[in-house]
Amino acid sequence: QIQLVESGGGLVQPGGSLRLSCAASGFALERYAITWFRQVPGKGREGVSCSARDDGITQYADSAKGRFTISRDNGRNTAYLQMDSLKPEDTAVYYCATRYGMEAGTCHEYLNANAWDYWGKGTLVTVSS
Repeated sequence: QIQLVESGGGLVQPGGSLRLSCAASGFALERYAITWFRQVPGKGREGVSCSARDDGITQYADSAKGRFTISRDNGRNTAYLQMDSLKPEDTAVYYCATRYGMEAGTCHEYLNANAWDYWGKGTLVTVSS
């Protein structure tokens, strides 16, 4: 059974940092792309970053470029999102996701939430002083 579990969220002051984790089970993360989304109440899920399967390709939404870093530890079957220089507008529930099919290992259409099949339950990040 494919399962994704996010952790690492919390309350942080503006300018601070957090590292989110996405622990995968039921499949080998090294064979799949992993992506991070976020969502605030009343809005749709916003793509943040994607890590492709095995070619080192990473993608970042404009809101994340220069501040967030996606990485993975295939040995631990875990992906990470390092978030630095956090802003109040980064406050959201953060989700990791993966998918099956022909694009399973790529970041094709990574910003489109409908393109991803398996989701975790999310972890809340609150940026506030």
